[in-house]
Amino acid sequence: MERARKVANRAILKRLVNESKQSRNGEMSSRSPVSYTPSRYVSSLSPFGSKNHSRSDSLGARNVSNNVGFGVGSQIRSISVEALKSSDTFPRRHNSATPEEQTKMAESCGFDSLDALIDATVPKAIRIDSMKFPKFDGGLTESQMIEHMKDLESKNKIFKSFIGMGYYNTHVPPVILRNIMENPAWYTQYTPYQAEISQGRLESLLNFQTMITDLTGLPMSNASLLDEGTAAAEAMAMCNNIVKGKKKTFIIANNCHPQTIDICKTRADGFDLKVVTADLKDIDYSSGDVCGVLVQYPGTEGEILDYGEFVKNAHAQGVKVVMATDLLALIMLKPPGELGADIVVGSAQRFGVPMGYGGPHAAFLATSQEYKRMMPGRIIGVSVDSSGKPALRMAMQTREQHIRRDKATSNICTAQALLANMAAMYAVYHGPEGLKTIAQRVHGLAGAFAVGLKKLGNIEVQGLPFFDTVKVTCADAHAIADAAYKSEINLRVVDTKTITVSFDETTTLDDLDKLFKVFAGGKPVSFTAASLAPEVENAIPSGLLRQSSYLTHQIFNMYHTEHELLRYLHKLQSKDLSLCHSMIPLGSCTMKLNATTEMMPVTWPGFTDIHPFAPSEQAQGYQANIPLPRTP
Repeated sequence: MERARKVANRAILKRLVNESKQSRNGEMSSRSPVSYTPSRYVSSLSPFGSKNHSRSDSLGARNVSNNVGFGVGSQIRSISVEALKSSDTFPRRHNSATPEEQTKMAESCGFDSLDALIDATVPKAIRIDSMKFPKFDGGLTESQMIEHMKDLESKNKIFKSFIGMGYYNTHVPPVILRNIMENPAWYTQYTPYQAEISQGRLESLLNFQTMITDLTGLPMSNASLLDEGTAAAEAMAMCNNIVKGKKKTFIIANNCHPQTIDICKTRADGFDLKVVTADLKDIDYSSGDVCGVLVQYPGTEGEILDYGEFVKNAHAQGVKVVMATDLLALIMLKPPGELGADIVVGSAQRFGVPMGYGGPHAAFLATSQEYKRMMPGRIIGVSVDSSGKPALRMAMQTREQHIRRDKATSNICTAQALLANMAAMYAVYHGPEGLKTIAQRVHGLAGAFAVGLKKLGNIEVQGLPFFDTVKVTCADAHAIADAAYKSEINLRVVDTKTITVSFDETTTLDDLDKLFKVFAGGKPVSFTAASLAPEVENAIPSGLLRQSSYLTHQIFNMYHTEHELLRYLHKLQSKDLSLCHSMIPLGSCTMKLNATTEMMPVTWPGFTDIHPFAPSEQAQGYQANIPLPRTP
């Protein structure tokens, strides 16, 4: 391979040298110019590639006066305005077909030019004469695009987020950031349509499935879905399908995240379902028309409830139970499967995927074997290859969109496989003990905060058990939130007297001390967060503490140093075909079309570390990049 590369490089260099010699000979000769074929490898500033380039050995006085001189005395040549513009234009770096090649391709289709092909293909009735954009109509060069994105990033303000609601700050391990998220060997070809050239990605996605089944306590998981809200809507559709559409009411407990409730209501219209929201204690199945019920574990305001009896009551009425949950919480909490849940959904965002102002993130859906053919999303299965060796493939492919069309239950484009790979590798990198350490620390920080608030004396802390979110009742929630805002801290205001504060793996003791100052309302704080550690106790009831093991497979217990995980990632990517090797057969959404310039800003902190429910004035860069519809 190395020898072939050297031979190719020498051939290219030799050709360029020959073209250069021919051009010089043509300029010095009084005979007709030497013909040549423009090369895509020559800079657009070079005379070889210039469409308007012409020479004449004898220049009239009129021509001389319009030219710019180069050299001394005799060497004078014209230069166009275009030649003075930046050369790092997007098209010439990413559209590799030369004009001659485009013409040949058009001719092979029976047309003289690409324009003629378009004229014959696109109906005139749907075309417009011209298109003008108020900004950037001429397009940006790659360097200009980077500067523009830096400007947008600078308009976003990163406050410390304690909002929660399913979105948390997280530490993205650098080995995963650099070798998956920023690596074209992973991000260009991430959809594993063809098993023969996708064994690396398939193994990573199988790791994701294993992680989800272990943590949820259910035997089947997909890999993966769009986000938690749409995963809940898919579960709602499953409940409808299980009863063959005979029951048209779906109940959502009001302890679910507000965005999840809204998404389910929107999606319900398409299924002709009626969505009813209710307090847990007021849920009523007496109508006989209820196909399923959705609850949150832990709740959106942090509470941890024992759903054992609730699930039994629902099942007694023939109602399926969907439970939305949090993966980090399940490190410490009794799994939903052990509580009797039929379907479990959630987001893997806090497993090493940045908030990114709301996405993209990989969601999950787990259920029992009984409902596997009704599951949305792809399922990775273990099989054997033609020689009898173990191999992986996408199981039950007849469910897939490219085969079953409008009746498909799996839509490849909404799988978020790249983010699922990141979350899976986060679990591989930390392992069961590392994740337990993170979960216990987050829970401990929440506990220390609750202890400190009680010491302040002017605030009431929720009496229910919690994992990472503390619910606070106070005299004026907005006053406290405003004080936090001045310290560049975002809190969630539930109502005029209620605030919730959610903690994550990026929270520090210093952050707790800042919070205590905010909640003290200007009064001195006589303690530090560190001094409270001896007083912090586990806030989870013993009956809801996890006893079952998880992530016992060797893959989650092998690669806990950077060099070990680095080698594992490269071992997997070496099994796959990506844009690093060739164009990619079949589909892989649009990631294979994304230029490096377009991918770079995705990982900048000014874009990654913004909570989706942060005040809009903190996300002005995002707002400028996502124009909102104008009101009439």
